[in-house]
Amino acid sequence: MNYLGLSQEQVASTGKSLNQLLANYQLYYQNLRNFHWNISGENFFDLHEKFEDLYEDARLKIDEIAERLLTLQLRPLSTTSAYLESAKIEEAGKVLDSHKMVKIILENHKILIADMRTIISRAGEIDDEGTIDMIGGFLSEIEKKSWMLDAWHSRSRKSFPVEV
Repeated sequence: MNYLGLSQEQVASTGKSLNQLLANYQLYYQNLRNFHWNISGENFFDLHEKFEDLYEDARLKIDEIAERLLTLQLRPLSTTSAYLESAKIEEAGKVLDSHKMVKIILENHKILIADMRTIISRAGEIDDEGTIDMIGGFLSEIEKKSWMLDAWHSRSRKSFPVEV
């Protein structure tokens, strides 16, 4: 048992999922930097600052995830090759269309959200409330950001929320 009252065997599954999230966040972060640097045209003012806000937030989340792994007495992935090997998110490459950029970000969010839900489930199995609390906060934030990006992306399609 470590100082958190959890054994290495208990935290192994959560740690593997945290490293998966870390790798995905690194690729997501780089995609955001790419889009921030390369956005142009009529949506420049809408998206240039938004992409910067998103990558600054991602940078902080990356550090928090790595530090949570260390708190659990596990090693975070820390090389570009490890991130590329582990990540489900792919490098966006050269994208010049602003709507495609936002669509890629929303696809990246879907992967991050799935990772977060897996972590919450695995951490719940071992009563790791610290990880649950941290990732639960991340999940709530990214869901809201996804909603806002989707609203921007959808405005030309005139879609409206479904009444319940």
